[in-house]
Amino acid sequence: MSTLHVFFVSDRTGITAETLGNGLLTQFDQFQFRRQTLPFVNSIEKAKATVEYIDHVAEGSERLPVIFSTTVTDDVRAILRGANALFFDLFETFIPALEKALDTKSTHAAGRAHGLSDAARYRMRMDAINFALEHDDGVSTRKLEQADIVIIAPSRCGKTPTSLYLAMQHGLYATNYPLIEEDLEALRLPRVLQPHEGKLFGLTSDPERLAQVRSERRPNSPYASVQQCAYELRQAEGLYKRRGIPFVNSANMSVEEIASVAMQEKKLRRQSF
Repeated sequence: MSTLHVFFVSDRTGITAETLGNGLLTQFDQFQFRRQTLPFVNSIEKAKATVEYIDHVAEGSERLPVIFSTTVTDDVRAILRGANALFFDLFETFIPALEKALDTKSTHAAGRAHGLSDAARYRMRMDAINFALEHDDGVSTRKLEQADIVIIAPSRCGKTPTSLYLAMQHGLYATNYPLIEEDLEALRLPRVLQPHEGKLFGLTSDPERLAQVRSERRPNSPYASVQQCAYELRQAEGLYKRRGIPFVNSANMSVEEIASVAMQEKKLRRQSF
């Protein structure tokens, strides 16, 4: 498999360049990508140093490196274009067309996507993250009525990553609660969740996959056996169907995909930060 060096270059955090660039790279699975983010390239000096580094990498590469850039300063962009690499300016691809369509000029301000340009929105996201952390794995049930969504599942099915992603990416008050063997055996919801049944979203997995994940925590234990995993998953799915709780199999889904399905099922707002 051919190796291709990819650089995400930005005058701020580089998150936007990573997101857009990686989305495009998913369509080319014949390459092994070596990705590197170069943030805060916001001066002529830093741009020159960046070009020098990329040119050095290019000398030992079988293919020209690729640069995905979201820099907004014209002088910096001009220097980056001189690198011995394929240069893709992700903002320049769309901003001129938007300026023409909207009949106005863009601000060309750096850091708007992932900065502190809106303090209220930032505080809202931090509050959501703190809520998710406080309520992780059923540790706290305080103010559970404030939750936008409650993820439920047997142990190690992906509850925590999903709730944290919903909080960090969308500012949702997301919590998660484990289904223990007593709940699964009786096909009943934990009592504390019963008043919030309309907020519940379930996860399942594949027995072999769940056993593998659990073995990393407790190898060679009954908890991690395929038989135990199959039983818990079968019971959980039966509980979801009995109570009309929407659910997905998380075994082969990314956390982004799980979160998107959960938000769609629960009709929650899609808001990105």
